[in-house]
Amino acid sequence: MKVLGLIPARGGSKGIPGKNKKLLGGHPLLHYTIEAGLKATKLDTLIFSSEDEELMTLARDLGVSVPFQRPQQLAEDHSGSLGVVQHALQFMQSQGKQYDAVCLLQVTNPFRSAQLIDKAVSAFAKANTDSLVSVLKVPHEYNPHWVFEATKDGKLQIATGEKEIIKRRQDLPDAYIRDGAIYMTKSEVLLEQNSLYGSSISYIESDPVWHVNIDTMDDWKKAEELVKKWKD
Repeated sequence: MKVLGLIPARGGSKGIPGKNKKLLGGHPLLHYTIEAGLKATKLDTLIFSSEDEELMTLARDLGVSVPFQRPQQLAEDHSGSLGVVQHALQFMQSQGKQYDAVCLLQVTNPFRSAQLIDKAVSAFAKANTDSLVSVLKVPHEYNPHWVFEATKDGKLQIATGEKEIIKRRQDLPDAYIRDGAIYMTKSEVLLEQNSLYGSSISYIESDPVWHVNIDTMDDWKKAEELVKKWKD
């Protein structure tokens, strides 16, 4: 399986101004994702996508290929990941390079290892699914079978639609949330189905010890504590 690794980062950030180039543990935030992507052995190509010239220069200095400047309309607050991934894949195809899948690596999740990336590629190659995401297990107290939704008449109903609640923790099925570290999608699903997920999704579990998704200053403070112990 030929996989295109894609690291997107834009210049604008409302929660933390200049977030993607802000120093974390003495390195720009995007350093950590670039380092992991370059160390991974199962990505055929790794590229960086941004509309911001300063970030593009910084990424090149950190050793990753920056083959294009992202269109501004794909770098707005409302711009979704799907369009960014499609643009990168189509650009590479226009250069005569074909890939079976794209592995999206978000800068805001700095503590994902090269080993996890390689594990994801290997798992995806065996899974025969449209996509793969990295996940964290939901603590049992937040399991959807124990979560209630409010009805319009002010009552509670089990979020999963069951009439009877599962009484024993041991009987709860495992539940997961996306942690944002890794998204992989087949190229044909991205371009033909216009989707990041398709109709079937496989997964790998991340280590919750290293989880942080940096959107706020509280997240940044958590990352500052984690980076003291981090080694890829």
